[in-house]
Amino acid sequence: MNMETRQLGRVDYLPTYEAMQAFTAARHPAGTAEGGQALPGESDQLWICEHPPVYTQGLAGKADHVLNPGAIPVVQTNRGGQVTYHGPGQVVAYPLIDLKRAGYYVKEYVYRIEESVIRTLAHFGVTGHRVAASPGIYVRLDDPAAHAALTGPVNPADPFQGLGKIAALGIKVSRHCTYHGVALNVAMDLEPFSRINPCGYVGLKTTDLRTIGVSVTWQEAADVLGRKLATYLAP
Repeated sequence: MNMETRQLGRVDYLPTYEAMQAFTAARHPAGTAEGGQALPGESDQLWICEHPPVYTQGLAGKADHVLNPGAIPVVQTNRGGQVTYHGPGQVVAYPLIDLKRAGYYVKEYVYRIEESVIRTLAHFGVTGHRVAASPGIYVRLDDPAAHAALTGPVNPADPFQGLGKIAALGIKVSRHCTYHGVALNVAMDLEPFSRINPCGYVGLKTTDLRTIGVSVTWQEAADVLGRKLATYLAP
């Protein structure tokens, strides 16, 4: 499987979302060419970009998780999950992959995206963590470089105690083909996250690389994440 990486720069969210839908709708399902190979022009793609300020709601999104959007638009989408925020200083990656051709299922796809983020963070000296039943990647706010695994009983009143979410994940699969993707917070204005319940969790802290002491440009983070996704999403 060849995956073409396209860096789009800063682009508005809605036309990008519509372009992903159009790209996916025009794809031929795996197996339409001999041996299940991609038809000409059918290569998987990875779109990397950032967006002007926007809130996006997933299919399960509840209106009451959008507390005070102010002038920031709220866009309804068909991805999984709840509300999140996109804005300048965040690397957004949209893998457009035929999972049937790649040879793995949605659960593994999510794992591979999360692993790509974890390896990207490790490149910058940060340890990323998964939290059970909460897609995305989290970091210890008091010691982002600590390698110890998250242990001990989860406090049901605050399952994210001591953690900050640094990457959010929301996907859609249509005819085995993926779109939407993952957003990694690099150097953002984090205030808009305080106007929602991020990913549907009341009081969930959101952070970025700059806040935890990592000075890296958007382009540097985009390049590393792009390489990791290309590696870990390969068949």
